[in-house]
Amino acid sequence: MCHFFASQHPDSYAFETRSIRLNGQSTSIRLEKIFWRILEQIASRQGLSVPRFISTLHGEVLNLWGEVANFTSHLRCICLVALETGPEAAEIDDRRVA
Repeated sequence: MCHFFASQHPDSYAFETRSIRLNGQSTSIRLEKIFWRILEQIASRQGLSVPRFISTLHGEVLNLWGEVANFTSHLRCICLVALETGPEAAEIDDRRVA
């Protein structure tokens, strides 16, 4: 019944740590590799590198909500939202803001 999910290769959920700059400060973000792949796709659709996308996202979240208690969890949720809504959602939202 759950073979599709149980058969996921362990590499997909292995952790990968990347160093980026947020608000001018170096920090490390540790996510499962599959989330990094999704973030790469999202960033690419936005015409940004992953570090630039994450930095921009962090700045926008700070402006909207203030300090984020768990930014890594927020990134995982962003990935799930992107999978759930598809790439068109961000493009539609960007047009609404413009």
